[in-house]
Amino acid sequence: MMRQIIFTGMLLFFSAAALKAQQNPQFTGWVASFNTVKIPSSKFSVHLDVQARSSDKWEMLQTVIVRPGINYHVRKNMILTAGYAMVSNRFQQAGHFTEHRIWEQFIINHPVAFIPLQHRFRVEQRFLGNMVYDPAADKWSKDGHNSAQRFRYFLRGIIPFSGQQSFSKGLFGALQNEVFLNFGDKSAVNGKTFDQNRAYAAIGYRFSPRFDLDAGYLNQYVTQRNDNFVNAHVLQVAAYLRL
Repeated sequence: MMRQIIFTGMLLFFSAAALKAQQNPQFTGWVASFNTVKIPSSKFSVHLDVQARSSDKWEMLQTVIVRPGINYHVRKNMILTAGYAMVSNRFQQAGHFTEHRIWEQFIINHPVAFIPLQHRFRVEQRFLGNMVYDPAADKWSKDGHNSAQRFRYFLRGIIPFSGQQSFSKGLFGALQNEVFLNFGDKSAVNGKTFDQNRAYAAIGYRFSPRFDLDAGYLNQYVTQRNDNFVNAHVLQVAAYLRL
């Protein structure tokens, strides 16, 4: 059993190690709230996550994400979700543009010893604002939308410091990793299958079975065109509400 725990931890965190690099580092802050509210007497619930992200060196608020959805609880440990996301981005040079997404996902939860694991498989249909630079006017302008599709696999484990399998209150550690893969027509994004990877390690506190709060370090590795990449060091604070 201990081998399974060690293997899971390695898979969660060190799958990003081979991708991590120190060129072009950025330092940002993210705040996130993940909420699930059950609809009484049904197998449905409402999903909503809201996120705010800063630019490099916390100079300004750069990204706001609002992502509602409807969950269908197939079983106690399996959830199907479909929803919409609005991603509002602001850049100092290129100005403001909004990305719209339709997304579908499937979640499986299961324990390994006393550690609950969550696997999330998400598909996104992305509609990105096409920004065009006019050198004569020295400004960017929006010119319609491009579309792209992306697959995301997310794995998260919570490690109760108490070591108890039935964990309802107290301190915990969290490890997670998410890989992003483009598919279909990639011309609107980076032209590659691999898009980005996010590895996260945090310390949190479970106030009740319905509410968690954690804070930690997230490393975001993003590939761009022409083999360029961004390596972002992120301080993240996240709240999880389950009603």
